[in-house]
Amino acid sequence: MQRILVTGAAGFVGGHLRPALRAAFPTAELIAAARGGAVAGWDRTVTLDLLDPAGCAHALRQVRPDAIIHLAALAMVAASFRDPMLTWRTNLLGTVALGEAVRMEVPEALFVHASSAEVYGLSFQGGVALDEAAPLQPANPYAASKAAADLAVGEMALRGLRAIRMRPFNHTGHGQSDGFVVPAFARQVAAIAAGRAEPVLRVGALERWRDYLDVADVCAGYVTVLRRGGELHPGAVFNLASGTPRHIGTILSDLMRLAGVTARIEEEATRLRPTDVVRTMGDAAAARRDLGWAPSVPWETTLASVLQDWQARPG
Repeated sequence: MQRILVTGAAGFVGGHLRPALRAAFPTAELIAAARGGAVAGWDRTVTLDLLDPAGCAHALRQVRPDAIIHLAALAMVAASFRDPMLTWRTNLLGTVALGEAVRMEVPEALFVHASSAEVYGLSFQGGVALDEAAPLQPANPYAASKAAADLAVGEMALRGLRAIRMRPFNHTGHGQSDGFVVPAFARQVAAIAAGRAEPVLRVGALERWRDYLDVADVCAGYVTVLRRGGELHPGAVFNLASGTPRHIGTILSDLMRLAGVTARIEEEATRLRPTDVVRTMGDAAAARRDLGWAPSVPWETTLASVLQDWQARPG
C-alpha cells in the first residue's frame, strides 16, 4: 500500500483510523478526502464531494490510491428522520458515484465500504445473533440508505469493483459526538458531576440492548481488510460485532457510578425513534475465520474513555 484514501477522514471513526493506518502502513501516504479545507494530521487532503460524480473521478485521477476506505455518510438515525432525502442522496447516491469512479479510474484499487449493522433492522426481532446472510430489513431512513448502498456496492463488485463490505455493529469511543447514545449519556453525567447541570438525566428508551464495540476494534477490522484484500472475494461481507448485547439502562447506570453521580432520569419523547428494535446481536464468525479479527478492547475501558473525554471538555 503506497496511497490510502479515506472519505469521512475528519469524522469520529476517521480520527481513530488515521493512527491505526499509520502503525500498520508506516510508509504509505495517508490521504483525506474532504469537501473543503485540509484535514489535520493526514499527509494530504484532496477535494472530493460525493454528490459530484465528475469531481469524484477527478479526485481519484489526482491521487490514484491503492485503497479507498469509504467512511463518509450521514450517520445519525434521528437526523435521517428529519431529512430522509439528504440521507438518501449522501449515503446511496454518493456511494454509487464514488464506487463507479473507482471502478472506472482506478479499477485495481481495493474499495472498503463501511456499511452498518443497522441494515438488518427488523431481522433482529428473531432474537438470535445475525450473520451476514440475515435478511436486510432496515427500520429507519439511515438504515435503508445504508442497505441500498451496501447492495449497490455488491452489484458493482460483479462488474469489476474490488469491494469489501464491512458491517460494524454499534461502536463508540472518545471523540464521538453526543448525537449518539453513549456520549449523550456521558456528556450529561460529566456536566452533573462538575456542577454545571442539575441532577436530571434526559434519555430515550432505556429498555434496549445493543451489541457494542470500541471504535479501535472497528478500525482494526478495516486495517486487517487492507492487509488481506488480495485474498478476499470481491463483494465479500463481514460483520464486526462483539456478540454481547449490552443493556442501555445499565450503560447509563455504569457511567453514573464511574462519575460518582446520582440523578433523576426523565424519558423524553423527542429522543425516541418512531421505529426501533429491542435487541441487536451480531455473529462475527466470518471475520474471525477469514480475517483473523476479534474485538480486544474491554467494554469497561471503552466506557471510561468516553466519560473521561466529556469530563475533559470545557463546560
